[in-house]
Amino acid sequence: MPIKLTVNNQSHELDIDPDMPLLWAIRDHLQLTGTKFGCGMALCGACTVHIDGQATRSCVTPVSAVVGKSVTTIEGLGTPSGKAIQDAWVNLDVPQCGYCQSGQIMSASALLAGNAKPTDSDIDSAMAGNICRCATYARIRNAIHEAATALPGAPAGTKG
Repeated sequence: MPIKLTVNNQSHELDIDPDMPLLWAIRDHLQLTGTKFGCGMALCGACTVHIDGQATRSCVTPVSAVVGKSVTTIEGLGTPSGKAIQDAWVNLDVPQCGYCQSGQIMSASALLAGNAKPTDSDIDSAMAGNICRCATYARIRNAIHEAATALPGAPAGTKG
């Protein structure tokens, strides 16, 4: 029996095992390769996607858990917070190797979608599960602050 998934606002029917990790359904069956495999144990954050707007590790989430829910990958991130984050990432030259960046961006955009004026503590808490082997954490935090100021209704120069 096919599994019905909604990914990036598109419906898909996949003939896959319901216990398959969402990450592999996204990458191998839907050919959306922006979501990365890192550790396979939800410890690094490279596989982060949004499930009904919440940052979630796709490497440990079975596809059966997302039936009837909306999954957003980095390829489908078109929200105001997502665009602001992506623009800030470019403006501040956040990536180095880039491997973790889709997971970082997905976590950061989920944070801003729920908290338009995060403090450093809010950012550290929301981003704690995302590992950057290049250690660009200060640039990531600065980019999140910059993105927050770019959101509609945000006062210019606001910083937490």
